[in-house]
Amino acid sequence: MKNLSSWLIAIFAFMFWGFRVVSTVMYSMGMEFVAPPMEITMEIVLLFITFICICFIAKRKLLPATIYLIAHGFYYGIYLYQNIMPMIQGETITLNTYVCLLVSLIAIIIPLAAFFDVLLDKNRTAHPVDKKTDWFYKNEQYDRKMDERADRNQYRTM
Repeated sequence: MKNLSSWLIAIFAFMFWGFRVVSTVMYSMGMEFVAPPMEITMEIVLLFITFICICFIAKRKLLPATIYLIAHGFYYGIYLYQNIMPMIQGETITLNTYVCLLVSLIAIIIPLAAFFDVLLDKNRTAHPVDKKTDWFYKNEQYDRKMDERADRNQYRTM
């Protein structure tokens, strides 16, 4: 993660994850928070999946970014649809509906940005890291040391 955009996406993803953790805890304790979860069991499962995926997105892996996008797309896509339908049908709209709509939009935008950030990262595919061989091939001091030692042939010939 060498780009500022990658760091910002990861930070926003962790902040939104923390917001959803607080929202879920408050809802399970019976208190009303900004945007209550649609289904508490699925929200808890999604929180665990999200945490694992964000950790691997920081390591620039494409599969967790895809899982993160699909999981949030299914869960918050339904939530988004449920909040848009009253607007389309012309029903009275409360402030809570607007807040839930904003939360679900943010929940769709962050995984989409993370997915495209990992997908379009040129450094991930152009320079894969292999710790088993990089110490040998990318170590110039080792090359110089081997060259100097090879120049001083100290073997006796008879």
